[in-house]
Amino acid sequence: MFQAVNKRSISDEVYDQLCSRIVSQELKAGEELPSERLLSEMLGVSRNAVREAIKRLQQARLVDVKQGGLTTVLDYRAEAGAELLPNLLFDRHSQIQVDVARSIVRMRQVLSPEIAADAATQGNAETADRLNAVVAQMRATNEAEAVQLLAFQFWEILVEGSGNIAYRLAFNSLRRTYEPLWGLMTQMLSGQQQKLDIFERLAMLVRQGQRDEAARCAKDYIDESSAAIYEFLDLYEQSAKDSSNTQIEGKTP
Repeated sequence: MFQAVNKRSISDEVYDQLCSRIVSQELKAGEELPSERLLSEMLGVSRNAVREAIKRLQQARLVDVKQGGLTTVLDYRAEAGAELLPNLLFDRHSQIQVDVARSIVRMRQVLSPEIAADAATQGNAETADRLNAVVAQMRATNEAEAVQLLAFQFWEILVEGSGNIAYRLAFNSLRRTYEPLWGLMTQMLSGQQQKLDIFERLAMLVRQGQRDEAARCAKDYIDESSAAIYEFLDLYEQSAKDSSNTQIEGKTP
């Protein structure tokens, strides 16, 4: 019999803690990490868990491990890839890093029209059929979260249809970044996701191989949905500032 797997291992927890300290620059580039033995004692975990976490940090280009086990923190801005974005989105207090979030939204704006254009260039009827099938599912449900999931599926098919592996990997990173914000994304984009005519038009343009029109259609949709996200981020940032000011005032004698 198979047994349920614990989704969070001890090495995951160690990785997350060290990663958080690196991206917050509490552990600065060029600084040496304590030895495996010392880290295991400090964190109260096995050396094996520490070793696995450091291996993941090395794969993510957050640290460099030299012969003999000396581990040095790298400058993640110069070394790491897009897979680090989910770790950058929140600070250690689980607050959204607004500048990072805006950067992610901007990347989405830049990539989406090109993805649609390349998918249309392929002019693949099979891709268009799959897109239309997703739109049909979107029309068949009134649940905002279900529509949101289907919208991601629609864009995933477009990415596959573009035939560009770099787009695919970037999309994977974006999807993982959005996962912790799924509920918020559903609320922010509920109005935009209901504009199903745009999705149908994109599917038609892909079928007809109309590259420029597909890019324009995708840009119009993404720019409008991005505006809704930017508006939320502006409000979130202002609320955080107001809360911080209130706390400062409360401490003033």
